[in-house]
Amino acid sequence: MPQPLPPLDDLVACHQCDTLHVAQDLPENARAYCQRCGAVMMTAQSASIMRILSLAMTAFVMLIAAISFPFLSLDANGLHNTTSVIDAVLAFNDGYAFPLAVAVAFFIIIIPLVRLGALIYALGPLARDQRPHAGAKHAFGLAERLRPWSMAEIFIVGVTVALIKVAGLAAVTVGPAFWAFAGVVIVTVLKDQMICRYSIWEALDHQPD
Repeated sequence: MPQPLPPLDDLVACHQCDTLHVAQDLPENARAYCQRCGAVMMTAQSASIMRILSLAMTAFVMLIAAISFPFLSLDANGLHNTTSVIDAVLAFNDGYAFPLAVAVAFFIIIIPLVRLGALIYALGPLARDQRPHAGAKHAFGLAERLRPWSMAEIFIVGVTVALIKVAGLAAVTVGPAFWAFAGVVIVTVLKDQMICRYSIWEALDHQPD
């Protein structure tokens, strides 16, 4: 005789492969992994939201620094040039390359900042054991939808490859913005590995609509 299906509210889908599992209460500091792909699905760490919030705020500040400070300097044949992330975006603002400038600005500056800001807005009260802000569920949903489009790490990889090719033609000096961008990538990876989306959605479900 077939077993009855559990209530839909007790099911949680893996964010990697969409396999359905029955949600269970976990012991403190325990983790639940997907039986199919092995991805972390749930955690029971009481301080995890505070750590995620701290990493998100750190990445936000570092991204602001990456935009504000010089990115790299080039010296070749007595000529010196310093550029920033904003200069890299503005380099494509003429003629047919203007859509490329808009895309670069959105993918490496605007979308990462919006995603981090939405995450900070949604998790701030939860880290202090307070009721979520109005619209916190929409803010966290926006942060999740923007996750595939936040491409700061793609930008830093592309710049690194370009620097390797240019190093033989000019003296290249990386500025503080380069290291800030590299820090954003590392902090973002740590944050995304630590985040427990199921627990956050469960906490946000207590907010009034």
